[in-house]
Amino acid sequence: MRGTKRKISLPRRFIVDLMHASMRVPFISFSRSLDIGPFMAARAKAKSPPGWAAVFVKAFAIVAKEEPVLRTLYVKLPWPHFFELPRSVAMVAVARVEDGEDCILPEKIPAPEEHPLAEIDAQIRRAKTASIEDIPAFRKILLASRLPLPLRRFSWWLGLNVGRMCANNFGSFGVTSVAAYGPGALHAISPSPFLVSYGMAGPDNRIDVILRWDHRVTDAVVITRAMSRLEQVLNTEISAEILALAV
Repeated sequence: MRGTKRKISLPRRFIVDLMHASMRVPFISFSRSLDIGPFMAARAKAKSPPGWAAVFVKAFAIVAKEEPVLRTLYVKLPWPHFFELPRSVAMVAVARVEDGEDCILPEKIPAPEEHPLAEIDAQIRRAKTASIEDIPAFRKILLASRLPLPLRRFSWWLGLNVGRMCANNFGSFGVTSVAAYGPGALHAISPSPFLVSYGMAGPDNRIDVILRWDHRVTDAVVITRAMSRLEQVLNTEISAEILALAV
């Protein structure tokens, strides 16, 4: 069958490189339905509640502040070791349309546990609408994606295996979701050691959350504890901040 050859755009080339790097990480996933009744009650009182991505970014960062392993990377240079970060670095998957093509680019949010929800939400919303040239993380990604394949593979390998470079380029955890487009479970992968994805909140005030993690870094016991704490943070610290916004 005859077909048409199409050039791979820079955003799609980035996804190709991302998937190549992600396949090398031994991921395991854990899912749980969280009861977020108090959070939903608080959210209903806010005139302009922060987006779900901002909520999960800050909530997971609060949990990671208490669990250092959730801020830990596995890197190979100069020898295999763990690299613990003093603060979380979140990478949020942002859906955009560039030159008529749907694409995903990650926005970097350093130390989200130290910033107001409104500020995190504003940064994510800006990353969806501003010019790519105005978003430093996007500009850097597309610049790297212009490199020839051998140089891209080497730069990704180096960036993933030096502690500081890994944290700066890929973060300590990622957040992604397709809930804005309807129900469904997203089992995504990423070079980041931890990846949070969430579904739609149901009428019973429950939401399905998937946490995928690098098994070299930690085990399921820590992850189940983190998931329980995530539910608690959503219903306490995050709910309290949202209620404060409603005043």
